[in-house]
Amino acid sequence: MRTAEFARTWRQDRWVRPFFKRYRKTLAFALLLGAATFAFAAGLMVTSGYLISAAAAVPESVLALNLPLIFVRIFGIGKPVLHYFERLASHDWVLRMTSGLRLALYRAMEKDAVVFRTARRTGDALGLLSEDIGHLQNLYLRTVFPSVVALLVWFALLAIAGFLSLALLAALFLTLGAVVVLAPLVSVIACGARRMRIKACRNELYAELTDNVLGVSDWVFSQRCGAYLERYRASEAAMKELVRAEQRFSRRRDVALQVLFGATAVVVLMWAAGRFGGQGTDAANWIAAFVLGFFPLIDAFAPLSSAAVDAFSFSDSVQRLNALPEVDDHAEKPPVPSGPFDVRIEGAAYRYPGSDKMVLDGLDLFVPQGQKVAVLGRSGAGKSTLAALVRGDAAPVCGSVTLAGVPTVRFGEAMPSYVGVIQQRTYLFNMTLRENLRIGRADASDDDIRTALASVGLSGLLSRLPEGLDTMVDEAGLRFSGGERHRVALARVLLQDAPVVILDEPTVGLDPVTERDLLETLFEVLEGRTVIMITHHLQGVSAMDRVVFLEEGRVALDGSPAELARASERYRTLLAFDRGAAAPAP
Repeated sequence: MRTAEFARTWRQDRWVRPFFKRYRKTLAFALLLGAATFAFAAGLMVTSGYLISAAAAVPESVLALNLPLIFVRIFGIGKPVLHYFERLASHDWVLRMTSGLRLALYRAMEKDAVVFRTARRTGDALGLLSEDIGHLQNLYLRTVFPSVVALLVWFALLAIAGFLSLALLAALFLTLGAVVVLAPLVSVIACGARRMRIKACRNELYAELTDNVLGVSDWVFSQRCGAYLERYRASEAAMKELVRAEQRFSRRRDVALQVLFGATAVVVLMWAAGRFGGQGTDAANWIAAFVLGFFPLIDAFAPLSSAAVDAFSFSDSVQRLNALPEVDDHAEKPPVPSGPFDVRIEGAAYRYPGSDKMVLDGLDLFVPQGQKVAVLGRSGAGKSTLAALVRGDAAPVCGSVTLAGVPTVRFGEAMPSYVGVIQQRTYLFNMTLRENLRIGRADASDDDIRTALASVGLSGLLSRLPEGLDTMVDEAGLRFSGGERHRVALARVLLQDAPVVILDEPTVGLDPVTERDLLETLFEVLEGRTVIMITHHLQGVSAMDRVVFLEEGRVALDGSPAELARASERYRTLLAFDRGAAAPAP
């Protein structure tokens, strides 16, 4: 079952296989250089053995050693040169593959960010970016190269043995066949499933540790740090036990392989003694040459069993990558709309992959340029999904979502120029404040940045920072308060100069005073732009032109705050409940 799944994974792979096809000439050249390196290593030992034995026999003329000396120099110099160029070619491919995989992974995650955030944890994303891509870096060095080179060396060795003696051919076919075929097969049977479990445990530990580090304050406040550490250590201990079991098998297998290599060396020695024995003083020279020439080839066969087991863990990484959405590298160029930047949603429906439930079902909504709209609704009503459709992060399963008459999914990487986003969690990176703000516009000058910061009320903060715009911002921006981080995000949007701005729960976690001040700043600096505010309560909606309430994926209420307060009993109940004066509407 595992073998069939393994074969299917590699057969259907669309992430790694294209790199083998694209750089097949480079790979073939590197593999031939690898095989040639072992051939030169064997040649060096053959000529060295012959030379040592011949020199020990005290030849009548030193000129008899001239030809072996020449070959020793050729093989001695050629081996490291061939090895250098093989490493150069193979590492060039490895780095190209890793770079291409990371770029494709970022594009795939960006293409369907909403689905990714819904279906996966933060640790899964970091695991894909770090663990899996980094793991696949070793695919060539630990699996492809040793396997192919070992087969090439084996076939070449059998061809030479067959030319010399059928008995030697049969002996090498059996002894080395056990190393090349039988040992990897036994290793896969014994450790293949265990290696997959180890990889699954490592993936889970990576995701769990990441999520719990990000949420460490929750563990501290709940006083359950000990419980978490105990659970984590138990999971880690289970994984380590699997690793120890694999290592025990590997040690026993390696001992068996050394016995096989020793038996093969004895077979070569016996054949050489029978072939060259009794043929004069030159016999010992050739016996030494053949026996010593075999030993460098052990390095070609030794990694095969480990390579076969490693292939299973590599296939797990490939399987996780292939579960991501496919990215079209030949997609059409993004449009350049001229406006007006109206947002129009007509009959839009959306459901998450693997689910039959429609999050949005036949939604119709029109937001003209410059209008401020508050979108409310219970959890799961489709508010964030609506924002994702407007941003172009997701495509409706039916209906249309357009900006300036163009489907939002067509904008691709150009979307930040037209739609800015301020989310409930503002991400600040471990860079300078200037670099954090230039995420909004890479070519923004220092004067532009200072103007944006002044517009959002952060001039005082800038003057207090030790190095001004060159001040390093720690990971997650913990140097700043929640309100200050949101204002930094707003400054990014101002620099971005996007005609449409989505506020996705921008005041979650803020105290009432900070929330009110932030909303006032938002509405003031975003005057004249289209604002779609996703929110869970009615704070600040009085400043909006329109309020839309979503229910079961459709618009249940729609109108200005004043109109709804006057004409809708349900809205008045919601308003009273938000102020803590009544029960929520049914």
